[in-house]
Amino acid sequence: MRAGSALGRRLACAMGLVLLVPATMLQASVAAAEPGQVADGGNALAAGAGMTMVTFNLHHDRENWPERRKTILAELQRLQPDAIALQEVIQKRNVRNQAEWLATQLGYSYLFVSTDPLGVTKRYGNALLTRRPVVARNQHLLQPLRDYRTVGHLRIDVDGRPVNVYATHLNERSDDAGKRTRRIQVEDLLRFVSATSGGEPVVIAGDFNALVDAGDLSELRSRYGDSYGSVHVNNDLDSVSTLNSHYYQAPSRIDHIFFQQDAMVAREARLLFDTPDEGGRWASDHYGVWTRLQFAPAPGAMPR
Repeated sequence: MRAGSALGRRLACAMGLVLLVPATMLQASVAAAEPGQVADGGNALAAGAGMTMVTFNLHHDRENWPERRKTILAELQRLQPDAIALQEVIQKRNVRNQAEWLATQLGYSYLFVSTDPLGVTKRYGNALLTRRPVVARNQHLLQPLRDYRTVGHLRIDVDGRPVNVYATHLNERSDDAGKRTRRIQVEDLLRFVSATSGGEPVVIAGDFNALVDAGDLSELRSRYGDSYGSVHVNNDLDSVSTLNSHYYQAPSRIDHIFFQQDAMVAREARLLFDTPDEGGRWASDHYGVWTRLQFAPAPGAMPR
């Protein structure tokens, strides 16, 4: 849940107010490989195609990362999601960038976003991974700047259909100050999405540190659907938690995958990493979320 603000405070003062600029001008790390070929988009859409996505808070390198990453990698290899949003990603002396390591093992492209300058020993932030061709990349430091929160963006090609995926991690405080900060971050996030999405479908994933119906997320929820809640609409969602019960007592579903409801439909959603491995080790202090989204039929399209 923590954002590691002490790490982020090394951000150079000269950075000042961060405006939207191409990712190549900010601090990003992108793998060179862009695996996969674009299929016939028309046929794929006609068949009800879509995409799968995972969001997961890595808990940086705590509690024996070299062992935890084996469990995480095995599950991601099994699922082969189209896109993965990661939070609490770290690199430091003797710890290779976690997003880079996972992307290399999976054969995915990746974008790592941090407020820590390039070249420093320790960097901390969020990441996006994808097995799809990447059409565009962007990143942004969210207002208020003192909180050192970021959002990363990739536009990916899903069988001929562009989709914008975003990854973020909002303020963790539960008091009124934290709620006000998250509200400001949501407003800035939505401005960034509007400026970068190009009118194509949008998926926004991450650790929001707030329940899906919280007031500080209301502007986001007014525009985008909650994939898990859409699929499990008849279930008691109050008892569902993405905070690992081994670490936290009260259930709290704060990790979300939001989707553009006029462009996509949530078909499946479930928790990941919600059981320990054979040795009793947990993958993280959070559970992950996996969802399958289907492209909505075009207006006026004849049903099949």
